[in-house]
Amino acid sequence: MKYAPQNPDFERVGRESFAKQGAMGLLGAELLRIDPGFVEIGIDFRPELSQQHGFFHAGIVATIADTAGGFGGFTLFPSG
Repeated sequence: MKYAPQNPDFERVGRESFAKQGAMGLLGAELLRIDPGFVEIGIDFRPELSQQHGFFHAGIVATIADTAGGFGGFTLFPSG
């Protein structure tokens, strides 16, 4: 589905806002792609982000998913 952003400057505003996210910086997450209604966040695996069996901790996955969804919606907000 194609979305039309209400703010033509949505990408710059979104990237600036993402850069202010302390949690994303702490995790080492990066904003890979930002389109109207869609955001892709990447994060490299590190052992300190794992659970006891060596996989990504679900809390980390949920944090990334929550942030991507929120920023995807943010791309459609009007300016200001």
